Amino acid sequence: MSPRPVPNSRPAPSQAGGLPRGLLRLSWHWTALLLYAACGLIGYLIISAPPPSAELDTEGPRLTYTVPRRDLRMTITEMGTVESAENTELICQVPGRNTVTWVVESGAIVKKGDVLVRLDTLYMEEQINERSKYANWSRAGAESSKFNVRRLKLAVPEYRDGRFIVEMKKKEEALAIAQMDLRAAENELAYSVEMAARGYASQQEVDKNTFDVTQRQMVADSLKREIADFSTYTQKQELASLQGKLDVAEAEFAASDERAFADESRRDRALEQLKNCIVRAPRDGLVIYPSAAKWKTRPDISVGGAVHKDQVLLLMPDLKQMQVKVGIHESQIDRVTPGLKARVTLGGHTIDTEITSVANVARPGGSWTGNVVKYDTIIKLPSEAGLKPGMSAEVELIVSEHENVLTVPVAAVLETDQGAFCWVHKVQGPEQRALTLGASDDALIIVESGLQADEQVFLNPTAFVGTNEPEPSLASETPPEQTPPPPNETKTTS
Repeated sequence: MSPRPVPNSRPAPSQAGGLPRGLLRLSWHWTALLLYAACGLIGYLIISAPPPSAELDTEGPRLTYTVPRRDLRMTITEMGTVESAENTELICQVPGRNTVTWVVESGAIVKKGDVLVRLDTLYMEEQINERSKYANWSRAGAESSKFNVRRLKLAVPEYRDGRFIVEMKKKEEALAIAQMDLRAAENELAYSVEMAARGYASQQEVDKNTFDVTQRQMVADSLKREIADFSTYTQKQELASLQGKLDVAEAEFAASDERAFADESRRDRALEQLKNCIVRAPRDGLVIYPSAAKWKTRPDISVGGAVHKDQVLLLMPDLKQMQVKVGIHESQIDRVTPGLKARVTLGGHTIDTEITSVANVARPGGSWTGNVVKYDTIIKLPSEAGLKPGMSAEVELIVSEHENVLTVPVAAVLETDQGAFCWVHKVQGPEQRALTLGASDDALIIVESGLQADEQVFLNPTAFVGTNEPEPSLASETPPEQTPPPPNETKTTS
């Protein structure tokens, strides 16, 4: 099939409005020039037109403030945390650093005797086995020394009253026999001498009997000296030796017993520490974690974490004695004293109370707090149901109350070395006024003199410094620094 021819829809040059192509292009150029000229004229008119007066424009930003006479309450508002005034602290009693293997959840309600924390006991069990071994060895040595002391205590009287007497009697018996032999020898010698004189005995027999007498005499003398030495020296030496051995044995027993007592004490402490690896609830109540430092990313106690001796593991707060702790900025702390009225808001519920204590030392600051120095302030709460530690509370401290006073915003006052000034809106122009100021907060200042009620003051006084008449352009270029609060109450958040 051959393609079907399509007729050309573009008109011929002679059909386009009946104008030649050159004249058509020229008309478009003139139209563009006219549009550009119109836009430029409109922009010039907008820029050169004077702006409306800012202080008279009620629908725009307000740059003037009508001075009222009102009752003013000056307050400091801070966010605080509810806590218990009386906490039962559960403290770690195990020395060193120990790993937490299990811990109860914060906010759990427990009964007396419930397990709250479990610590790793592997190292403690090894210590118990080691201490038990040394305690048994030491006790065995102490018992052996004790037996030796008893034996030596019996040895002293046994020798003094037993062996010494027996040996002395044996020596005395030997001496008596020797003396009897000596007398017999002497009699034999005397008989032989008499017989020799009569011619019946020889001289040889006399000499033999003389030798026997001399020998018997020497034996008797030796036994006498031995008995004297035995009773004088040998007895005392033996008694001293036995007494010395007894003293040594008693000292060894004391040392062994002390060593055994020390090892047993170490073992008993290890056993007690093993019991302390399980922390139980001392009473019924609520259990919470201690407040961790702001720079920490997790609580001080957690599964897998390490705890040390005397560390507070958990708290059991007394829910009948609750309080709020807030931090007061150092610039406001001089205005806060114990007994100051306070209003605490908890979830829409307001409680009227007072400050009970103000810290004398500021809490430590750091980069995590922006290096802001604050003082802990305690506000007592009445006993009410539903109060729990950790709840957020808005605390409004009523610093002072003033009746029927004139107030102006802080932005309307210019303080210099010559005093405080403001500019009052008059028909003829702004009028400078010297002011006597009273108490103030971050929003309003009490004016004691210098202004009258219902006068209007400018909120941008710096725009009129050094000028006699206000310049609307300057006034309109200066935005309001602060919107005044409602005429009943002002709050300061430090």
